[in-house]
Amino acid sequence: MNQLLEKISIAPNVCFGKPCIKGTRIWVSLILDYLASGMTEQEIMKEYPQLTHEDILATIAYAAEASRERIIPVPTERVA
Repeated sequence: MNQLLEKISIAPNVCFGKPCIKGTRIWVSLILDYLASGMTEQEIMKEYPQLTHEDILATIAYAAEASRERIIPVPTERVA
């Protein structure tokens, strides 16, 4: 997992400090949004040819690690 996380970069002067794939300006959150919307890995890599299979795995690994560290509020339905 640590090798995958090394593919993620957070730099204050790049994309306002948002986590990106190292050497790109492609946000981790963008890739996760695409995956969540149903895009396949192959579709994402076609849209962003500089990405690799390992970059996609690194994005998922980063999200898994982030979910262990803090709670992210998710809107819930109100029960009447």
